[in-house]
Amino acid sequence: MFADFLKRLTQPSPSRLPDSDARLALMALLVRVARSDGHFDSAERARILTIAADRYGLETAATQELLAQAETLESEAPDTVRFTRAIKDAVAYEDRTAVIEALWAVVLADGTRDDAENALLRLVANLLGINDRDSALARQRIETRP
Repeated sequence: MFADFLKRLTQPSPSRLPDSDARLALMALLVRVARSDGHFDSAERARILTIAADRYGLETAATQELLAQAETLESEAPDTVRFTRAIKDAVAYEDRTAVIEALWAVVLADGTRDDAENALLRLVANLLGINDRDSALARQRIETRP
């Protein structure tokens, strides 16, 4: 099902993804971050569903379908770099901080920060062209939200 999508992501110079594919890549990256500590719990799942609904204006059934597709894609995809490259190509620089905020929201959904999650966020932020300071500020904004 995702063979063409993955093939496009693994090309040496991938073309810009259509919005629906960029959306799927971001969701798969959120799933990857949630799974990075070995626990993908209901709080993280709920946070990803909320992010999808808020970011894309999707109804409940559509967000659940997108999450199911993202979980499948994440499990089949070879590495984080290709997801990140697809997102970087699809999202304007000034909007990438919102991507980092979404990732931090998932990491913090279960109330703990794991070393694997921190390392993955550091890698992803760097690959998106977001420096450590701006990533830390994004995390702090998420931590202070009610």
